[in-house]
Amino acid sequence: MNGWTAAGTALLVCGVAPAAWGAATGPVRRRVPAQNLTTTLLSLVILLLAQGYARPAYVDPALVLSVLGPAGTLLYVRLLADRLAARPPRPRALRTVTALSYTAVLAVVPPLCAATGPGRALVKLLVIGGLLMLGSWAAARAVTAAVVAGHDRTAPAEGMSDG
Repeated sequence: MNGWTAAGTALLVCGVAPAAWGAATGPVRRRVPAQNLTTTLLSLVILLLAQGYARPAYVDPALVLSVLGPAGTLLYVRLLADRLAARPPRPRALRTVTALSYTAVLAVVPPLCAATGPGRALVKLLVIGGLLMLGSWAAARAVTAAVVAGHDRTAPAEGMSDG
């Protein structure tokens, strides 16, 4: 076991496991932000393990997850907008989760970039880091918008019909 795999294991146990527990249990106002944090941290774990095992091909699942994770969060926000509007997440908790995502990305991606060196792999790492940060920002904005706007409970959802 080297430092990269130790860091990946530590992030998996101390970060992903509690975030996944939060995403799987409890009220919706906690599950949606926790789901976004889980996908961000899991992408970072995959990156750390790819470096630790010296397998550059393992970076591709992190790239896919960095795109699909926030998209899944946006889908959950859209589908659960009524519940989020009824019992919104606390703004401080939402800011904390977003700050944790940013901090985790900034703690993992730059050291990986330094270890990787110049080249295509470096660009891929920077893209993944940017996507993770942008996804966290977009998910937080979507949750806030769902809380502020809510849905008209008497009309069908946009794109849905009564018939």
